[in-house]
Amino acid sequence: MAGHDHSLHADPSHGGHSHAGHSHGGHSHGGHAHLPKDFGPAFAIGIALNTAFVGIEAAYGYLSNSMSLVADAGHNLSDVLGLAAAWIATILVRRRATARFTYGYRGSSILAALFNAVFLLIAMGAVIWEALVRLVHPEPVAGATVMVVAAVGILVNGVTAWLFASGAKGDINLRGAFLHMAADAAVSAGVVIAGLVILLTGFTWLDPAVSLVIAGLVVWATWGLLRDSVAMSLDAVPPEISPEAVTVFLRDQPGVADLHDLHIWPMSTTSVALTVHLVMVAGHEAHRQPGNGFLTATAEGLRARFGIGHATLQIEEAGGPACRLARDCAA
Repeated sequence: MAGHDHSLHADPSHGGHSHAGHSHGGHSHGGHAHLPKDFGPAFAIGIALNTAFVGIEAAYGYLSNSMSLVADAGHNLSDVLGLAAAWIATILVRRRATARFTYGYRGSSILAALFNAVFLLIAMGAVIWEALVRLVHPEPVAGATVMVVAAVGILVNGVTAWLFASGAKGDINLRGAFLHMAADAAVSAGVVIAGLVILLTGFTWLDPAVSLVIAGLVVWATWGLLRDSVAMSLDAVPPEISPEAVTVFLRDQPGVADLHDLHIWPMSTTSVALTVHLVMVAGHEAHRQPGNGFLTATAEGLRARFGIGHATLQIEEAGGPACRLARDCAA
């Protein structure tokens, strides 16, 4: 077999141990994605805070006859379930690969984000229905109680959102948790304002009206999460990666005459894989470098420029068959 290229990277599917990128018979498995930061304590705190608040908010919403509080409690309950699913996914992502699940359980983070989005939209559908009923048949609302409970919600949701703020940019799973908590804080602020206006004016129709506004904002904020998670589950190219730019980069590598069968897909919410067949100029020495330096440099370039951490490159010579055995590609 051809010599191995040793470029150390942490690979979650191998239990998080350092793992050398190998090149076998013209294949290079480039740098693997590093394990994401452990947000276990953030999930535990967020779930505990929101579970307690859901019970309090639902009880006071029922006692004060406030649909906006009940709506917010339902939203918070969906967030608790979403946080639990996201937390389970972050644990599964770290499990070792098996003979059947050769990538490990990385894809569970995509499923968790999808579940989070779908469940939240269903919950908001129920809230919208009940709010429309209350608009037609408004009922008295205890405005002061609504204001106090919602003010507590601002604190609970704001703290929980802050716990996930640092991971929201690079992981759609954590972004879902952050967006929901931040939306909840804004929703609670709206409920406080509604409670104040009801106290001052007696306009009880404001309570279901605010519920509709809340639900609309949540649906709007969740739509992007649903779109992205569905795309990821269908192995779509991540939106931050341009296939055209990747193609140009690969064609610009020394000795590459053409390429085909380029595939780019997310293995999880934080790691991206690529496979491609590179057609090399006949007799070109780039891919015959000692230690497969060409394969290493190309895989490292994909990682550095596009964040593609798992690259599999198959080399073919122009006008000849694919290099299927190491001796076919050896100098």
